[in-house]
Amino acid sequence: MSEVQAKLVLGDCREVLKTLKDDSIDLIFTSPPYADSRANTYGGIKPDEYVEWFLPTTKELLRVLKPTGTFVLNIKEKVVNGERHTYVIELILEMRRQGWLWTEEFIWHKKNSYPGKWPNRFRDSWERLLQFNKAHKFHMYQEEVMVPMGDWAERRLKNLSETDKVRDPSKVGSGFGKRIANWIGREKAYPTNVLYLATETKNRNHSAVFPEDLPEWFIRLFTKPGDWVLDPFMGSGTTNRVAQKMGRNSIGIEILPEYFEVAQKDVKPAKQLPATQLALMEKKGKYAATKSK
Repeated sequence: MSEVQAKLVLGDCREVLKTLKDDSIDLIFTSPPYADSRANTYGGIKPDEYVEWFLPTTKELLRVLKPTGTFVLNIKEKVVNGERHTYVIELILEMRRQGWLWTEEFIWHKKNSYPGKWPNRFRDSWERLLQFNKAHKFHMYQEEVMVPMGDWAERRLKNLSETDKVRDPSKVGSGFGKRIANWIGREKAYPTNVLYLATETKNRNHSAVFPEDLPEWFIRLFTKPGDWVLDPFMGSGTTNRVAQKMGRNSIGIEILPEYFEVAQKDVKPAKQLPATQLALMEKKGKYAATKSK
């Protein structure tokens, strides 16, 4: 049996984070209150004030994240006076000045987004998941999120041309190239940076719950059993609940008592997981830090 810890803290993450050790967290996955949203619960931060409000938090997150760790931020701009506000772009630029590397951007495509009609735009059906790192070399277990090749592989690989059998350089002179024959006999491929997931349909007494599959995908990609996962805006505890199920230790911070109580019901301070369960979670193979391109 292996013990998985979950430390839930009631309080303001800007203060609680100061109590955490330097370089102690493997993955930060969180979705802070969006600008002007959840005014009745989190106060509704104004778009023009959002960057100034959030930067003290990212400063502490930079300190507690391991050099090999990753920070994934779920966030989306809102519309103000008929146009998208730029606070997310401004936040990215300021975080880079803090020392963060903006490594990648993932898109969460909401398959069941709520229908709507606006005079100058269509309904929102996606959100950003921004990946930040402290260094160019970080832990990334890509094999853990591979997907089936699909029917296209059988059709495409059935009759290969001579070009498919050699490295075919890009026609635009980018320096990139491909060799289609490399995929013969493979059952799985690496995914894209677009995640197709439905939104959470069970409210869980929280105003903005994301689906469990969302943190699970990133926990698989950036951690292994026994690592530490942090959600500084825990809400009802989705990230911590998923991390515990997957054999990862976690820390969750929530400022509102009512949401904190919901999380406490589902996430136990310590949970014993059978070694066989952990073995199933950790795919066999050699894992290594992946250097970002």
